[in-house]
Amino acid sequence: MQLLSTLLAFAAALGILVTSHELGHYLAARWVGVKVLRFSIGFGAPLITRHWGRDATEWSIAAIPLGGFVKMLDEREGIVAAEELDRAFNRQTPGARMLIVAAGPMANLLLAVLLYWGLFLHGIPALRPIIAEPAVASAAALAGLHSGDEIKSIAGEPVRSWADVNWALLRHTPSRLPLTVRLVDGETSHLDAAHASIGDGTTALPEQLGLRLFDPPVAAQIGKVLPDSVAQRAGLRAGDKILAVDGKTIATWADFVQVVRAHPAVTLAVQAQRDGRSFNLTLVPATVRVNQQAIGRIGAGPQIDPAVVNGMLTELHYSVPDAFTQAVVRTWQTAALNLAMMGRVITGGVSWHDLSGPLSIADYAGQSARSGWMSFVAFLATISIGLGVLNLLPIPLLDGGHLMYYTVEMLSGAPLSERVMMFGQRFGLAVLLTLMIFAFYNDITRLFGS
Repeated sequence: MQLLSTLLAFAAALGILVTSHELGHYLAARWVGVKVLRFSIGFGAPLITRHWGRDATEWSIAAIPLGGFVKMLDEREGIVAAEELDRAFNRQTPGARMLIVAAGPMANLLLAVLLYWGLFLHGIPALRPIIAEPAVASAAALAGLHSGDEIKSIAGEPVRSWADVNWALLRHTPSRLPLTVRLVDGETSHLDAAHASIGDGTTALPEQLGLRLFDPPVAAQIGKVLPDSVAQRAGLRAGDKILAVDGKTIATWADFVQVVRAHPAVTLAVQAQRDGRSFNLTLVPATVRVNQQAIGRIGAGPQIDPAVVNGMLTELHYSVPDAFTQAVVRTWQTAALNLAMMGRVITGGVSWHDLSGPLSIADYAGQSARSGWMSFVAFLATISIGLGVLNLLPIPLLDGGHLMYYTVEMLSGAPLSERVMMFGQRFGLAVLLTLMIFAFYNDITRLFGS
C-alpha cells in the first residue's frame, strides 16, 4: 500500500511539473507565432493522442513518463511549406527563440509562486522557533542562549518558525562575522557560525551550532504501536509505561529513544508497567540507516498531551498581497539557495553524496503525500523550483544551453557552427549522464544502505 501511494504521488508530481514546464514553451511559441506540431507528456510510444487547436496540434501522453517535449515547426527537422516558413522556429530572431526556451523554466518558477501563494493564504502550521538547552561549548551556548529562548530574527532576517531558522542559517552560513540573534524577549546574542558546514552530511546545520528545537518533556509512555513492528512482536501496547532499560531508569520518552537509537540489533532488557503492574520483556531494535549511520528503531510512538503540542505550534497566515510577496520571496530564496548549493558541489564545499535522484524524489513525494495535502504542495513547489533552476544552467541539451547558444548568436550576429553545436551536445550529454549516475548511486545507498 505504501509503495502504491509513493508511485501515485510520484506520477502526480511528475505530471504537474512536466505539464507546467512544457506549457510554458507551448504558450510562448504560440505568442511569438511559431507553429506547434506536438505537445507530449512523456517519451516513447503515445498512449493517448488527440488533435486540437487551429494548427491541429497533436496532444499526447506517452509511455515513458520521465519528462516531455514540445515539437515545433523547424526546417532542420523536416520540409516546411513556403507559406509557413515565417512560423518555423529556426526562422525566428534569437530573442524570440530565447523567449520560447526560457518560458519552460520560468513556468516552473511561476508554478512555485502560485503554490506558495495558496499555502500562505490558507495558513501553514509551523513549529515555533523555541530552542532546547544548547550543548556545552557549542556556538549557541557560548552566545548565551538557553532552553526556552524563542528566536525572533537571525542576521536581521525575521524568524517566525523553526523552518525559518534553517532557512536563515542556510543563507548566512558559514559567516566570518558573528550572526546577530534577536529573541522575542528583546535580548540579543551573537552566534559564531564560521565553522559550520552545509555539506556536513550527518548533522543538521542548526545542530552544528548547538541550536536544537525545544523538546517538551514527554512521559515514557507508549501512545501508538505500528503493526508487525519490533514493539508489537515484543508485546508492547498503547498505554504501557517504560520504567527502565538494561537497569537504567527511563524518565522521559527522549531517554527511551536515545537508548533504542544507540542499540541497533542489540537485545535490550526492558522493564515496563501496565495497569499499575510491572513486567519485563526483551527488545531487539531493527537497524535502519539515516545519513549512512545505523540506528535502532522499534516502531512505537509516545502518548503526547495535545496541550503540549499546541504550545509548540504557530500558524503562518498572510493577507492576499502579503501572501503573494512571501511566495515570491520564498521562491527567489529557494532558487538562489539551489544555485549556491550547485556551486558548492562543483567547488567541493558540498559532498556529491548529497545529490538526489528520481528514487529519492519518489520517496519524498510519497512521504509528503501521506503527511497531507499541504506537505505535498510544499514538496511540489520545492521540486518545481529545482527543476526550473536546473534547466536554466548553461549546459548543452538543457534549456540553459540553448539560451547560451542564442546569446552567442545575438552578440556575434551569426549562429554557431554545426561542429561546435555537436561538440556541445556531446559535452552536455556526458555531464548529464555523470550527474544521473551519481544521483542513482546515492539513491540506492540511501534506500538500501551501503
